[in-house]
Amino acid sequence: MPILNSIASWLMKKRMHQIELFIKYPIDVQQEWLSSLLSSAKQTEYGSKYNFSEINNYESFRKNVPLTDYESLKPFIERTRKGEQNLLWNSDIKWFAKSSGTTDKSKFIPVTDESLDGCHYNAGRDMVTLHCSNNPETKLFTGKNLALGGSFKTDQFGSHNSFHGDVSAIIIQNLPAWADFFRAPDVSIALMDEWESKLEKMAKSMMNENVTSIAGVPSWMMVLLKRIMEMKGASTIAEVWPNLEVYFHGGVSFSPYQEQYNKIFSPKVNYMQMYSASEGFFGIQDQLKSDDMLLMLDYGIFYEFIELDHLNKGETQRTIHLDDVRTGIDYAMIITSNAGLWRYQIGDVIQFTSTNPYRFRISGRTKQYLNVFGEELMVHNADSAIASACEKTHAQVKEYTVAPLFMKENSGAHQWLIEFEKEPNNFEFFVSLLDENLKKQNSDYEAKRYNNFVLQEPKVIKLPANTFYQWLKAHNKLGGQHKVPRLSNERKIADELLAFA
Repeated sequence: MPILNSIASWLMKKRMHQIELFIKYPIDVQQEWLSSLLSSAKQTEYGSKYNFSEINNYESFRKNVPLTDYESLKPFIERTRKGEQNLLWNSDIKWFAKSSGTTDKSKFIPVTDESLDGCHYNAGRDMVTLHCSNNPETKLFTGKNLALGGSFKTDQFGSHNSFHGDVSAIIIQNLPAWADFFRAPDVSIALMDEWESKLEKMAKSMMNENVTSIAGVPSWMMVLLKRIMEMKGASTIAEVWPNLEVYFHGGVSFSPYQEQYNKIFSPKVNYMQMYSASEGFFGIQDQLKSDDMLLMLDYGIFYEFIELDHLNKGETQRTIHLDDVRTGIDYAMIITSNAGLWRYQIGDVIQFTSTNPYRFRISGRTKQYLNVFGEELMVHNADSAIASACEKTHAQVKEYTVAPLFMKENSGAHQWLIEFEKEPNNFEFFVSLLDENLKKQNSDYEAKRYNNFVLQEPKVIKLPANTFYQWLKAHNKLGGQHKVPRLSNERKIADELLAFA
């Protein structure tokens, strides 16, 4: 192990130098990637259609290549799934990351060899690199990384096979040997399709391992950790894995879950936030004392942004590149990538907290917000407000979702469906704090709450234990990256949850 640590340390230092270079020269690195991506795809059907070979700068790229979303690229993707190649990208594509929305509609995002190697695997290496850089005395490589992933399936189109599944499963299935050496459990367990059986086998196989790091979505990881503690007769994970150093988390906001993790983790465990999606890997927390994430600029992705206030508003919907972003502004993120996505609107909203280097926070989704009464409530408003209310009432929230409640024409309230891990010591005070925190964060919400004219005080309903779990199970969405939307402008999900309750 000492030799292994020495080799790993040398590789980490080398990579830190490369990270420092893109921090120092961010615009140059991005321009180089744009040129490289256009050059790689210029002979594809999409590249020929939009004359990639004639594009030599960002202005001509913005002018000649349209903004896209899944629907506009879907015809190319479906043809690729059935075996046609050289449509969106110049190398063969057989893997597709299935999106994890909560509706029946699914998206199949191409995963190329280049995006696996240059984006996802590099990101995994960089998570470790940044952790080790911040923790020089690390013993990370003396144990295993527990990675909680999903599953994949084979699609048969005549004589052609392609594969789809959670991006986490695609990554695990295709891991290079050096990365697979450090991870657990065995692939035969990690990629099981049936979540409840998988949970049991994962818990049994990992309960006696020396685990030094874990990675996965907070909601599902907590389910697994509780089962492991139950099997071991332990009250904390610190009793099970005393050498655990770091939890790499992403997929949902961590703030509603942090208190639960603090109770079962040793104080020495670091939390590192990451921003990954089916479309790529975009950001990693690089500082111990701040959960802002560093925008990773050398993963084969070229970034553009649209101010959220201008989104879908014709001529004012002008994209800008990294050089023109400002702090404190909500931006819809647009990516062009080595997965064959061209000026693709990913649906996420971010806000830069720094431009030297480029650090950011996720502030919401372009389609996941509450604006039935003109309140423009974003996910980060809700997460922050509920975390603050929990802190002051000693509560712990396991899951929640918010939907509009219509009372009369142009008037109503927000209905919060909350499954508590620990109920507040004063429920009425909890509701009041929730409301006041939303007012402090969001002026539109505050205006609509004035004298209860448009919005009344939030209506909070306590759901029985495991309501969200049973709803996900009924929709065949246990495990992996699946989650219930925090905010919705209609009541379908809320009504279904209430029916389960």
